[in-house]
Amino acid sequence: MGVPMSPNDRSRRAFLKTVGAGALAAPWLLSSCRDDDDAPPPPELPDKPNILWISAEDISPDLGCYGDAYATTPNIDAFAAESVRFDAAFANAGVCAPARSCIITGTYPSSIGTNNMRCTGVRPGDVTCFTKYLRDAGYYCTNNSKTDYNFGVPADAWDESSTGAHYDNRPAGDPFFAVFNYVSTHESQIRASYTTTTHDPAAADIPPYYPDTALVRQDWARYYDLLTTLDNQVQSRLDELEAAGLADDTIVWFWGDHGRGLPRAKRWIYDSGLRVPLLIRVPEKYREYVGNRGALQAEPGSACSRLVSFVDFAPTVLAMAGVDIPAHVQGLPFCTPRYVARSYVHGARDRMDEAYDLIRCARDTRYNYIRNYMHHVPQSQDIDYMNQMPTMQEWRRVHDEGGLVFPQTTYFEPTKPVEELYDTETDPHETVNLAGDSQYAATLARMRAALDAWLVDVGDIGLIPEPEFESVIRPGGTADPTWKETLDGTDLLARLRAVKAYDGEGASAISSYTAALSDPDAPVRYWAVVGSHVACTDQADKDAVMPGLKVALEDASPVVRVAAAHALWDWGDEAHGKPVLQTELSASSKFVRHFAITALYLLGDKAQPLKTDIEAAQSDSYNYVQRVAGNILAYLV
Repeated sequence: MGVPMSPNDRSRRAFLKTVGAGALAAPWLLSSCRDDDDAPPPPELPDKPNILWISAEDISPDLGCYGDAYATTPNIDAFAAESVRFDAAFANAGVCAPARSCIITGTYPSSIGTNNMRCTGVRPGDVTCFTKYLRDAGYYCTNNSKTDYNFGVPADAWDESSTGAHYDNRPAGDPFFAVFNYVSTHESQIRASYTTTTHDPAAADIPPYYPDTALVRQDWARYYDLLTTLDNQVQSRLDELEAAGLADDTIVWFWGDHGRGLPRAKRWIYDSGLRVPLLIRVPEKYREYVGNRGALQAEPGSACSRLVSFVDFAPTVLAMAGVDIPAHVQGLPFCTPRYVARSYVHGARDRMDEAYDLIRCARDTRYNYIRNYMHHVPQSQDIDYMNQMPTMQEWRRVHDEGGLVFPQTTYFEPTKPVEELYDTETDPHETVNLAGDSQYAATLARMRAALDAWLVDVGDIGLIPEPEFESVIRPGGTADPTWKETLDGTDLLARLRAVKAYDGEGASAISSYTAALSDPDAPVRYWAVVGSHVACTDQADKDAVMPGLKVALEDASPVVRVAAAHALWDWGDEAHGKPVLQTELSASSKFVRHFAITALYLLGDKAQPLKTDIEAAQSDSYNYVQRVAGNILAYLV
């Protein structure tokens, strides 16, 4: 299609051109904290290293080794002293399934259709788990035991994937790649039953966006207690490796699968949701192969400030194992003699359980740029699972009582800004949005361009509404692994980005939205309706747009019909909006029913006339429809 390459894409192409396929077959330099184009080729490796991953759920770098004085993590801190500490490692998403989809494939979920939380994606034909290539190279691969990839696990992904999976079961002499995942720090464990905390709640340094109450502090202390539990579990795993006589033959990674499991962290693409700990210990016998030649300094206790993304994990492990990196992999291996440093990492938030949202970010070493493609919906949308957290309940309670102050109030603003820009150096909690500050206009433009280039580079499909996307990947209900190739042969994504470029322009964009209502593709017409709905603030504009929206009520696409009905009813035309939403609540597609009930949720009290239908939706066969119905009924009288 002749689209421009993003900075990251150019870096990857330059890297591949520089090292060539032969270098990829035996690259033993672990990342690049300084560049050295004159680095000699590494000598022949004495043997293939074992690789052990120790992953932990829902944790930020809230560890002693990262400078957190409140943490009690002596074992992980000691491990860090033997390892390389990555200070700028980022998840691609703030929640497990899209994050793990990225890790296991080395591709962005928004590129391969696994971006929504707990969706059932259809992988494009050339995309699979990177462990297949390790197994083909003679590695014994085990997973203990979480998958959660947003697609069915291929039969060739693992030798073992279960709670009993272990490298001990490998054939004698085989190298191994083993994953052990710990759930002790998961969000659900923070709110689990307990009587007291070891960490003193009064001593906690809670983020300023939370109300400073006893319940919030209690959750914070509990989270740090769980980090101590994890600390002991990690040591047990390391002791097991040592006892087996394998420590000197095994490269060990320790990492978290996304940010801490508390509100405005998990699920979000601020640093609190994306920045994770990453520690890699390289045994001495491999150190000359993975360090000391101009790349990452692999000496024990060293640190690397270069940007690392989850999309880089798969190619890095493959490179460590001396395995060629497949063409579909979008990440950069940070273990090559001439690694081209990343300029940016990127993150995405799509549907989180029952709540639809669409956010993307570009993060450099200092600034985080966030683009809200559904800026018309608030941050504070209900997610039933998240609402069970005491901190979330407390935050809502204090809000309802009028007791919040800035920045605690931002979460409950009725809309989001189209753009956000944060200086994470001076504002680590990302509370002061600089997007409207003229002093940062150049930075904003640079970061915006970086995000836009990335969206084009990876072919981000997030703007295709889920019901429409399902019809693309499962035409007639049958999975089509060629859907990506077909989509790439069109200019649909470019037209979607074009119509969304009018976000925030208000009434001046109405004519452009009106023109887009005639687009041949339903996703574009959908965003044209949504754009019209948001842009029209005075009655004259609404009156001018209403005839076109009434025509859209008869659109061939249910998502367009739902969006038009939502807009009309919201503007007071219940007579036209209500019957359409009522009808779509009974659609055969669960995704359409979910879209319809979400529109009713966003209508708030105006949805009262369909209360009986909403009550019936609590028995829908799709649990997300059930949850949204319950969320609505909690507010309706």
